[in-house]
Amino acid sequence: MMSLPAVLRTRPSWLSPRVLRTEVLAGLVVALALIPEAISFSIIAGVDPRVGLFASFTMAVTISLVGGRRAMISAATGAIALVVAPVAQQHGVEYLVATVILGGLFQATLGVLGVARLMRFLPRSVMVGFVNALAILIFTAQLPYLTDVPWSVYALVAVGLALMVGLPRLTTAIPAPLVSIVALTAFTVAAGIAVPTVGDQGELPSTLPVLGIPAVPMTLETLRIIAPYALALALVGLMESLMTAKLVDDITDEHSDKTRESWGQGVANIVTGFFGGMGGCAMIGQTMINVKSSGARTRLSTFLAGVFLLVLVVTLGPVVAMIPMAALVGVMIMVAVGTFDWHSLHPRTLRMMPKSETAVMLATVAVTVFTHNLAIGVVIGVVVALVLFAHRVAHLVHVDSVLDPDGSTKIYRVTGQLFFASSNDLVFQFDYAGDPDNVVIDLSGAHIWDASTVASLDAIETKYHQRGITVSITGMNEPSKQRHAALAGQLGGH
Repeated sequence: MMSLPAVLRTRPSWLSPRVLRTEVLAGLVVALALIPEAISFSIIAGVDPRVGLFASFTMAVTISLVGGRRAMISAATGAIALVVAPVAQQHGVEYLVATVILGGLFQATLGVLGVARLMRFLPRSVMVGFVNALAILIFTAQLPYLTDVPWSVYALVAVGLALMVGLPRLTTAIPAPLVSIVALTAFTVAAGIAVPTVGDQGELPSTLPVLGIPAVPMTLETLRIIAPYALALALVGLMESLMTAKLVDDITDEHSDKTRESWGQGVANIVTGFFGGMGGCAMIGQTMINVKSSGARTRLSTFLAGVFLLVLVVTLGPVVAMIPMAALVGVMIMVAVGTFDWHSLHPRTLRMMPKSETAVMLATVAVTVFTHNLAIGVVIGVVVALVLFAHRVAHLVHVDSVLDPDGSTKIYRVTGQLFFASSNDLVFQFDYAGDPDNVVIDLSGAHIWDASTVASLDAIETKYHQRGITVSITGMNEPSKQRHAALAGQLGGH
């Protein structure tokens, strides 16, 4: 039987007073930042603010239990709001909820099928572009709160930024964003300064979310309506969540279970749908507040962010409504500044970095900022990276030839990676009319990757045979030999 001291030694790390304090305060800061965001996303989706707030609560609490990335925040997001908005506008909230549930089922299925393994194909330049685009979107999302407002708003934002920059130099016992929010709220209330507040963004709920089944017909017609949006929700949510998880992995130097995170996102959306929420995914801004600004590292902060959010809006709604938006804008500006990879734009980095890598990063940023859709930006970034990589590798294929002393045999040595981009021009590298009766193609320095290469080799052999020249291919490594043996002479079109 385990002794009491041994039991104490095996307690979770978050039970230590220092870690517990960090996690609790981080959860509180994130909850405060989630409230106006959830209300804003509800407006984008065309639904009542309660739908977004309840989604943020259920997403955060559920993913804290089933997710694969500790301390990452999932809640209602703008990307998901844009996906489901047409459903809500054309068919109503009940169809939106059904879409969220089906999207969650798609996500869970994709997670079980191992979609997370595709993350290995994301180049670093796409990841940097993703991070920089996020920072720009986070910053630009604050601009509406800084337009056509009293001058005191700018003063409050400046004071908040000064607090968040200066306080960590004195103490890190309490998260600087929390101090800024509390201090600015107390000042505006005590001084009676009229500035936009959280309460101005929409009505806060006064009741708890209720479990229920969406009131939609269980027919193929309903499935036809919601399935395309549900699939889009699943793909966008997974992409944003997995990219954010990878970013947090880099910050914390910890590896997370991406497969668990994938199906966990699905479970969280299913639960959210049954509680009448609008769905969601990982949130980069709130995650950065939690992990980078507040120093949280465990599931407790994510769980408490959801719990605090519900408690704040249901029981302390009037108090929360008095928080000036300037305080939250300041927090998000600091998040944007901290998220941006400034090193990627340093002149020395730009000089050293291959131009193709910089082009991929800029393409990812440009498309993401233009479309306001991180998934589209990442996909375009990956496509640009693949095209540039294929172009670069294609030019690394070389064909050299040497004639035997007796003049009866010519040997062509091919080096490089042979695939569709490099092998299409391979057929033009041989002197069919001027070569002797015997030709040897030495592939010991090359590798055959695809059918296009095999087709090119078939075409080369055909051209020599038409001239009565004997050609032999030698030196293939085992994978190349197997691919060539399986496809040679079977592709046609010579």
